[in-house]
Amino acid sequence: MNYKEYIAKKIIECGLPDEGIAENIAVPPNTDMGDYALPCFKFAKVMRKSPVVIAQELAAKITPDNVIAEVLALNGYLNFKINKSSLARETVSKVLSQGESYGSSKMGEGKTICIDYSSVNIAKPFHIGHLSTTVIGGALYKIYNYLGYKVVGINHLGDYGTQFGKLICAYKKWGDKDEVEKGGIHAINDLYVRFNNEATPEMEVEAREYFRLIESGDKEANEIFEWFKSLTLDYVNKIYARLGVKFDSYNGERFYSDKMQPVIDELVEKGLLKESEGAKIVDLEPYGMPPCLILRSDGASLYATRDLAAALYRKNTYDFYKCLYVVAYQQNLHFKQIFKVLELLGKEWAKDMVHVAYGMVSLEDGAMSTRKGKVVWLEDVIEKCVEKAYKVIEDKNPALENKQDIAEKVGIGSVIFGALYNNKIKDIVFSYDKVLSFEGETGVYCQYTCARAYSVLQKACVESFNIPENINLLPQEYEVVRTLASFPEIVVEAGEKYEPSVIARFAVDLSQKFNKFYFDCKILTADDEDTKSFRLALCAATLQTLKNALALLGIGVPEKM
Repeated sequence: MNYKEYIAKKIIECGLPDEGIAENIAVPPNTDMGDYALPCFKFAKVMRKSPVVIAQELAAKITPDNVIAEVLALNGYLNFKINKSSLARETVSKVLSQGESYGSSKMGEGKTICIDYSSVNIAKPFHIGHLSTTVIGGALYKIYNYLGYKVVGINHLGDYGTQFGKLICAYKKWGDKDEVEKGGIHAINDLYVRFNNEATPEMEVEAREYFRLIESGDKEANEIFEWFKSLTLDYVNKIYARLGVKFDSYNGERFYSDKMQPVIDELVEKGLLKESEGAKIVDLEPYGMPPCLILRSDGASLYATRDLAAALYRKNTYDFYKCLYVVAYQQNLHFKQIFKVLELLGKEWAKDMVHVAYGMVSLEDGAMSTRKGKVVWLEDVIEKCVEKAYKVIEDKNPALENKQDIAEKVGIGSVIFGALYNNKIKDIVFSYDKVLSFEGETGVYCQYTCARAYSVLQKACVESFNIPENINLLPQEYEVVRTLASFPEIVVEAGEKYEPSVIARFAVDLSQKFNKFYFDCKILTADDEDTKSFRLALCAATLQTLKNALALLGIGVPEKM
């Protein structure tokens, strides 16, 4: 049952205007006040009464039933207490019957969401700065799929620009095919770093010529480039597999090289393209922004040109409901410009383009350089977390079987959760010790809670759960039930806000409430069979919901830790 909709229906029957009542019903921070509350302030003007009077009149009209236990008016709020036994029975039964589908919906049926994330650069290894875009995008992909949308994950590869001419120049000058094959992406990156450190003016000219050869279809230059691309994708796909991230398209910047001219032609046709110091721009000064540079004075395209072409291609190809760009906040202006240019072109769907901005990631020892080879590679961070997880597990439970597999889930889960727990716009200082802590607001804590629930259920040796008709809930049990019941709304909220941290925080909240229940309430040694049956069912429902929540973040759950 959707309790908000049920309550909203009761309120509307009392004569209150149906103006998004269900959306305005909130969960009070203190359960003593009620399980749900409607603020009546927004109705004061329409009804010409004070919010206090409106709440009091509605409370007098709504009769408690088998769902609503009590209705209270308090300081302009209409508070509802739900029949706890009914809520517990219905929620736990629903979780256990729906299993992996609990929390999912069909709200997105028939709609497509495109998500542009990770967007790795060809011939450059992943550094830790790529972590946020990759795991935020990966989580949003799973969340929208869970909500019934058709999701298109796009890895907009950085595969266009003079840096590839520099790479070919460096390879021709210093490279060895066997060494590059053996060293892979890191061998290529070493060549690039060496070029930046040692390049002469003559080599810079040569690099520009190699890029021109790539663009003009030269066989040798393109064979080398495609080889670099293949080595890059082999490397990044191994990391994606470990992180549980997938894509449906790898169309990068180069893919749009023959799709930019129609955009330029349309800008000319609509009188939007202007000349400025030899370059071609769209003037955005009337909208409080600097000009959007479309073509340089030498006629070369830019990011904006290719992003405009990509947006048009995606709309024409996928007819998206929303198109998301999971890109760092430093690109705020760029995307504002792109969306405004599309709007000026008359594309009414420009309103459906969303920049999902996020903060930066650094390690505790400080920020990172990106060009001089002083970079913290993401695979090293993952490997270090897995190694540390193994050591922690070895210390805590040396007799545990499959320690390496468990360490993989715990280590990788800690990396993902560490990047997703805080609001995405916040900068993150990544701490190995913090993300691997068994206590506090960590993925490990949530995984350990799952292992605890698994342990209880294995000891109980039950195959099915008998949920009693009438349940006298203790406060600790009710807090778990109430949190479980909120999960479907949590998933929707995460999607609407483009914010996976909503689910990460839910997982911690549920873990904390379950652990309080676990320590305060006897489960296997409960005083009677009905109580024992319900508490075992509550363990199973918590385990299932936590697994569902963590799966949406890309985190696996070991049965033992």
